[in-house]
Amino acid sequence: MDDQRIGAAFRAVRVRRGWRQSDVASRAKVSASVVSAIEHGRLDQVAPATLRRVAAVLGIRLEMTVRLPHGEVDRLLNAGHAALHEELARYLDTLPGWLHAPEVSFAVYGERGVIDILAYHQPTRSLLVIEWKTELVALEDLLATMDRRLRPAARIARDRGWEASTVSAWVVFAESDTNRRRARSLGSVLRSAFPADGRTMRSWLQRPVGSIRALSFWANFGEAPRSSESRRGNG
Repeated sequence: MDDQRIGAAFRAVRVRRGWRQSDVASRAKVSASVVSAIEHGRLDQVAPATLRRVAAVLGIRLEMTVRLPHGEVDRLLNAGHAALHEELARYLDTLPGWLHAPEVSFAVYGERGVIDILAYHQPTRSLLVIEWKTELVALEDLLATMDRRLRPAARIARDRGWEASTVSAWVVFAESDTNRRRARSLGSVLRSAFPADGRTMRSWLQRPVGSIRALSFWANFGEAPRSSESRRGNG
């Protein structure tokens, strides 16, 4: 990451908008000295969350790339993703009445994407869209992703012969201190989007009634989903 180039870009965008540093600072709820530090490329003096907030005010999208030799990062992430998928699929296999399909791609009314796991409970005609993540990175991306999957979910299921009367969402994160810390920092916004926790989800999966939107952490692969509030060992 070229700190000087990033700072210059922030300044160029601000100037094009006709704003002063104090204007940006006021909108981002930071001090003018923070804006100055960014524009001078002193990014080591600015917290990442603050940098993102200033970027959002200016309409700048920040992307951070992590690289290791020979594509090792992709292999590590894909391995974790695949492992979590296997555990979730295995767990669903233990639940009576549930069918599930992995990596369901779709293109409906201009909406395109891949549903990590699409599950269907035949006795109650309950459809469940499952999104699993090894890392909690950006809340906006998560909400947009789930919205794109939930809107056409019933039609996608119908194409498989599954007639759904309700559509639910379950977001599953790998258990880690980092993911929990990020979830806490997002607080009420995350809980408003996914009000049910792991315990509630576990009960619902046994007897699906109505629709649900849940978020939970998957601790120690091979176990049932945990509450997003519970800590390791408190099940």
